[in-house]
Amino acid sequence: MKRKLNCILLVDDDPDDNMFHQIILEEMDVADKIDIVVNGVEAVAYLKKEGHPPPELIFLDINMPKMNGWEFLDQYKHLNTEQKARVVIVILTTSANPDDIRKAKQIQEVTGFETKPLSKEMMSEILKEHFQDYL
Repeated sequence: MKRKLNCILLVDDDPDDNMFHQIILEEMDVADKIDIVVNGVEAVAYLKKEGHPPPELIFLDINMPKMNGWEFLDQYKHLNTEQKARVVIVILTTSANPDDIRKAKQIQEVTGFETKPLSKEMMSEILKEHFQDYL
């Protein structure tokens, strides 16, 4: 890898999933920083926070309290250009519902739909597809 991603943001309310995904990402050594928020409200606030660049990759769960993944994506569309920058959003969920997959494909900001858990192979494919300049 030429260089690491600056930041990966995990948006998921399941602490076990977050811990497992963080371990996978740390073992692969693909990012300088891995941040975690537990719902869409926190994710929007994170992206609006001044003084730090947006994450380059967001793994987004669908089913969360307060603001789910779909609601987050509705809010994300209204963020300014700097807050969105070059963010790649991959839905990472336990849902294999064909309706969710179809819905995700219709949202321009979503670049992928994966079923939990995150694996090293899955992460490698995401890097190959979206971050060629990092390989």
